[in-house]
Amino acid sequence: MVEPVGNHYVVARPVYSENLFNEEHEKLHRYHKNFWDHLKIYFRCSPQRVKKIALGLFPIISWLPAYRFREWILSDIVSGINTGLVAVLQGLAFALLVNVPPSYGLYAAFFPNLVYFIFGTSRHISVGPFPVLSLMVGGAVTRLVPDDTAGNGTSTNISAINEERVMVAASVTFLSGIFQLLLGILQFGFIVIYLSQSLISGFTTAAAIHVLVSQLKFMLQLPVPGFNKPFGIVYSVFSQITKTNIADLVTSLVVLLIVFVVKEVNDRYKAKLPTPIPIELLMTVLAALISYFVNFEEKFNVAVVGKLEEGFQAPVAPDVGVFQKCIGDSISIAIVGFAVAFSVAKVYSIKHDYPVDSNQELIAFGLGNIVGGSFKGFASSTALSRSGVQESTGGKTQIAGIISAVIVLIVILAIGFLLAPLQKSVLASLALGNLKGMLMQFKEVGILWRKDKYDCVIWVVTFLAAIFLGLDIGLATAVAFQLLTVVIRSQFPSCTVLANVGRSNIYRNRKDYTDIYEPEGVKIFRCSSPIFFANIEFFREKLITAVGFSPLRVLRKRNKALRKIKKMLKKGELQVTPKGLICMANHTHESDEELDNNRIEELDQPTNVTDLPIQINWGADLPPGITVPRVDIHSIVLDFSSVSFLDSSAMRVLQKTLKEFVRINIDIYVGFLDKLERCAFFDEEIKPSMFFLTIHDAVLHILLKKDIASSPKLKPAEEKGNSNDYIIIPSNGLRSRECTVRLASLVAASQP
Repeated sequence: MVEPVGNHYVVARPVYSENLFNEEHEKLHRYHKNFWDHLKIYFRCSPQRVKKIALGLFPIISWLPAYRFREWILSDIVSGINTGLVAVLQGLAFALLVNVPPSYGLYAAFFPNLVYFIFGTSRHISVGPFPVLSLMVGGAVTRLVPDDTAGNGTSTNISAINEERVMVAASVTFLSGIFQLLLGILQFGFIVIYLSQSLISGFTTAAAIHVLVSQLKFMLQLPVPGFNKPFGIVYSVFSQITKTNIADLVTSLVVLLIVFVVKEVNDRYKAKLPTPIPIELLMTVLAALISYFVNFEEKFNVAVVGKLEEGFQAPVAPDVGVFQKCIGDSISIAIVGFAVAFSVAKVYSIKHDYPVDSNQELIAFGLGNIVGGSFKGFASSTALSRSGVQESTGGKTQIAGIISAVIVLIVILAIGFLLAPLQKSVLASLALGNLKGMLMQFKEVGILWRKDKYDCVIWVVTFLAAIFLGLDIGLATAVAFQLLTVVIRSQFPSCTVLANVGRSNIYRNRKDYTDIYEPEGVKIFRCSSPIFFANIEFFREKLITAVGFSPLRVLRKRNKALRKIKKMLKKGELQVTPKGLICMANHTHESDEELDNNRIEELDQPTNVTDLPIQINWGADLPPGITVPRVDIHSIVLDFSSVSFLDSSAMRVLQKTLKEFVRINIDIYVGFLDKLERCAFFDEEIKPSMFFLTIHDAVLHILLKKDIASSPKLKPAEEKGNSNDYIIIPSNGLRSRECTVRLASLVAASQP
């Protein structure tokens, strides 16, 4: 019963051990499904199951019939046109990161969008090229198809290299799509949880640095070969810096300056602007017009996009030979692409209150990359800026995505030739302009250091690994390091000694409060993390440090002392009197080795005093020459309420440790761990009766057990008809039963 009294409450209930509580309250015996049960349910076939699978696999069936045409269509059209224009420009720009002709970036912006429209679950992300993925694909491309270093730069040779690179990019994309599809079918969407926000932030920041460095050759128009080692391009750029094309350099700096300024205006006044200023589109149109009318290509020898291929090429089968060489690249691309896209999708799903399915997202992106790779596109995910445009301009569903794909289609089929005079340095500058958000993530280091130093270290290690080891190896290193930090955190669990605060049922770390009460002879020890094979020894050391002695050492000393006492009694050197043991002669000193008598294993057994004529009080004075460590506590309460699991290895060590305490007459009380009963943890020494419902139940039980015989204020209540209850009359005059008294009353009652 709970009785509220103002802003206080009084709880009336018995002091419960686990056994008592289970006797009074019937516990439901639930059946826990095993692996085979889940497998049967997963493969069970029924009309409802088929319908659920169909709706899950084709989300369009669910949302398209419910589409509010009159309310949403105009917003989706406006959003789709804006997003499509950005997608065209980013497709062209990010193709430079892959080291393939710009027109193939349009394929990467078109085909995955169509597939996601049917299979995707997010309504707001814009699917297409992403700079980090483009750079990762580009790394594989330049590794397998390096630039022509022989100086044979004929158009035929360049065309052959481009064709080979396109095939490598398409094959890597196809393979990454297969990995994503398999992960989705096997329900591995949870894999994204192993990429923390700090890891993703550090990785994308490092990728932004890579993108920045890789675009230098386009901004300066230098004949620098592609690189497959981090910062390998830096040396090449600066060794040829004198060959810089001034027109490309000036154009790049002007475009960068304008893009950064306008993007800052968009961010600062986004609440007042009806739609973000499409600066990429304006700069592209303006730069193409200026380049065409001034004839930059002939006058200043600048590099231009050139003629874009019109229409689509027939789908091709991937190169199996590339598969064998790029398995690691494809796995990294698959995981990073999904992690980034799902993170963005999750943000918009929370904002607009609808669910996204991680497994279905894997299937959608996997199919998108398979189709895109078949049509010579490269890996797709979602660009943060492009998705931001789709959502901020009023996009409601993926109808906006399909309209953006139509805009890309128009460019591919009809108006691509208008972009022929556009300088490649402008595309490089537009690609860098989209990196502002990623580069600003450097500010997170200071914030993370104040919040969680582990997360800050993960960010820094991820960043450095991706910078100096490359994006693929850097990502693997970062994930391994992150898992290592989890192991380190769990290997050194938080263990504290608790005390009662405020004379109530609240227990906190004794070091954090001044108004505390610690029952005499009682230690309350809390472990706040899982206990398993890697940290059980650390837990044991912390427990021994908390109580102030090693129970095994005390047990061995007591057994050695018993052997001495028995030998002295047998020789007549000790005599039993009503006052205790009296030494009758000087006892000759014997070494511990002699006493052990090759039976050291017996020292670890419980002390056997059945054949002694007197009960030995180990806390009192012992005969001369016999010393044992003093033990000032009689009870230990272990708070396991925060322990989520305990493995079998840890269970064995815990059982052994508890037995050592029990064998030196220290009572152990545990609150509470449910798994122990199912694992044959209990025996004649470790009994279920030591388990209590809460810490407070255990402490009340200890105090009553120790004080009931000695305290004149604690009298049996047998006349009340219940021999298990006691009347407590504290000094403040309150009258209560054992089951309702607060700890403050009990403490007062036990004082003289």
